[in-house]
Amino acid sequence: SDRERIFMRSKKMVYWTFLIPAIVVVLIIIIVKLDTADNYISRAMASKAMALALTDKEECQASQNENGSRLPAKLKEEWSAKYIDYLFDQGLIEEETVVDEDYASSPLTYGEAAFAAEQVSKGLSQALNISKKKYNKPMPKEEWWLFYPSFLKAADTQQAVQEVKLLLYGTPDNVKEAAPWTAYTSEGIMGFEGLSMDSYIDHEIKVLIRNGEMIHLSAVVSDEVVYRNVWLAPGEHKKMNLYIGTIIREFPSAKEVEEEEGGVLADVSLSKGKIKKLSLKKDTIEGKVLAVRDDSIEIEGYGEVRLDKDFKVYKTYGVVKEQKKKDILVGYNLEKFVVADKKICAALLVKSFSAKNIRVLVMDTGFSSIFHDKIILKADTPLHLEYGDSSEVIEAGSELVIKKDDERLLKGRLTVEPEDRQKGIKVASVSRQQGTPEYFGCFEISKESEGLLLVNEVDIEDYLTRVVPSEMPSSYEVEALKAQAVCARTYAYRQIQANAYSQYGAHVDDSTNYQVYNNIDSNERTNLAIKETDGEMVFYGDTPAETYYFSTSCGYTTDGTIWGADLKDVPYLQGIALTEDKKMEDMTKNEVFVPFIQGQGMKNYDSGYSMYRWSTTITNKKLAEKIDDIGTIQALFVTERGTGGIAKTVKVIGSEGEKVLKGQTQIRNMLGASDLVYKKNDGSTMTDWASLPSAFIAVDETARDEEKGTRTFTIWGGGYGHGVGMSQNGAQQMAKEGKTYKEILNFFYSDEIG
Repeated sequence: SDRERIFMRSKKMVYWTFLIPAIVVVLIIIIVKLDTADNYISRAMASKAMALALTDKEECQASQNENGSRLPAKLKEEWSAKYIDYLFDQGLIEEETVVDEDYASSPLTYGEAAFAAEQVSKGLSQALNISKKKYNKPMPKEEWWLFYPSFLKAADTQQAVQEVKLLLYGTPDNVKEAAPWTAYTSEGIMGFEGLSMDSYIDHEIKVLIRNGEMIHLSAVVSDEVVYRNVWLAPGEHKKMNLYIGTIIREFPSAKEVEEEEGGVLADVSLSKGKIKKLSLKKDTIEGKVLAVRDDSIEIEGYGEVRLDKDFKVYKTYGVVKEQKKKDILVGYNLEKFVVADKKICAALLVKSFSAKNIRVLVMDTGFSSIFHDKIILKADTPLHLEYGDSSEVIEAGSELVIKKDDERLLKGRLTVEPEDRQKGIKVASVSRQQGTPEYFGCFEISKESEGLLLVNEVDIEDYLTRVVPSEMPSSYEVEALKAQAVCARTYAYRQIQANAYSQYGAHVDDSTNYQVYNNIDSNERTNLAIKETDGEMVFYGDTPAETYYFSTSCGYTTDGTIWGADLKDVPYLQGIALTEDKKMEDMTKNEVFVPFIQGQGMKNYDSGYSMYRWSTTITNKKLAEKIDDIGTIQALFVTERGTGGIAKTVKVIGSEGEKVLKGQTQIRNMLGASDLVYKKNDGSTMTDWASLPSAFIAVDETARDEEKGTRTFTIWGGGYGHGVGMSQNGAQQMAKEGKTYKEILNFFYSDEIG
């Protein structure tokens, strides 16, 4: 009826009259709670800040991995778990604290901050200036970050936390391939766990960081930024690509960029994330790179050109990407250099690298230094000398003498070339095993504060003719020499790319630091091995492999991890037995390795060579000449072995302490001495070696004189060299047994190589 309908309508009005205010009240409560929560520092963020004041992110994770977690399963999965666990481990959170799933997201209390502060430094909590009433109350963000510098001063004794100013140009918000919590900045890639950074893209900001992890956004400097010396290239769908750091940003296309085929260097000004101005840089120079230094590049025809403070390197062929300065190879003309205001703004790598020549620093007599006091060159052909804009000719047979005060060096680098390129240049001021060495190619002489540098630029195949006989006896089987030639070529290729001596305009030196070069003259057998493997290298996938080699094994090789490499990056450098089946025993255990190294083991490719086994004795007093500060040395123990039995750590125990020797280089150097006498496997002896022949060793005390306080240790060892890759004597034996050089290489570097 109408009366009933009126009653129902009135009832609904009353219902809504009460419901709407109730909803409003609930919303207000939620908003107030959210706003309140946002005003306080969460335990997650406070834990991160405190933990990173003490150590870095990696150590927090390592500590959790080692000690386990005391957190609920759901909380363990959160980014903050490692920091909270670390604070528990360090005693900065009270043991009786109850941790539930909401612990990390809940506010930090004044009392919790005070407790942590006291554990770091007695009396530090006074900086919080809190009353008992506030002890259990949440701590506002503003107050926390005002207190944090005091906490940091007490906890970060190494001052590892720094405030840096940077440009933020990428987060997972605008970089699809980015890992979570990854920020791309002008100071490199950083983490920002727990922080909200997306809204600060294309801003200049100040942040507190430790070892690449952001702790706190301390200030927003500007929303107007300039990305200097970035590469711009036309994109798709009326877009252009901006290459910055390791990422690509898309912006609306600009006509001036579309007109530049392939791309152009520019300064890009942005305001509130939008392009405000483009300043294109088109002027380029090019020439052979002679040296790459910290603040300049020396280019043939231009001399030394200063670098812009925001200097960049871009690979512009194939897949465009930003590179490093170390990728600019000396001795090659692979780049165009963009210049502005007489400075190089960017190097554009426009050609792929193909190793044709190598630049070698010729060391002095005895290979003691790369620097010379005087250089004397002569040849059976006229020598053409160029320096600056000047040139002169040195008659055939006459000496060219260059001293440190030579005025010609004031014009920069001296270039010396033979008129007849088929004839070599002798370096009369240097002596090698062969006598006075003679070099093909040309020489460059430059002056540094320490002395003169002598660089030999030579065709890589000519270089190998002087490397292979210096590294392997020319009397060895041709197939072994071929294997050596391929290894040496691959090694040289990688060293050119490594560019270690780029500041001096070279790739390698001529000593055992790299490959011994021209210590012994070339000969027909090694030349044939090089010629018959012309251009061949060892590859793993598309990359030249790390073709390490050494003289002799103990019957086993070790793997690439001894130099800190990850085995997954060098799977072809496996430890193997030098037997047909390559089957390894577990030589990491002393009880297995010691009887093996003290005996002969099974017959293998190296067991017939004199350095297969050796032994020597050394006293505790001789050891004390290098190992000091632990009193009288009483014992030596190999405490950890790597693949194949190589010693990784040796503990030295003294009357006043102990030391641990780590890594084969330190072990060999500290336990060796030039006056030790080594008895070799064939019964002969040798001496005058400053370090042990290898780190495949066992050590035991074999004599003691209590009256003199002397203990004598016997070191049983096997092999000569680092033990990674190809054993040269093993290769020789395999060749004697009819193996080809390719079979030899596949044996030592695994079947995964090409």
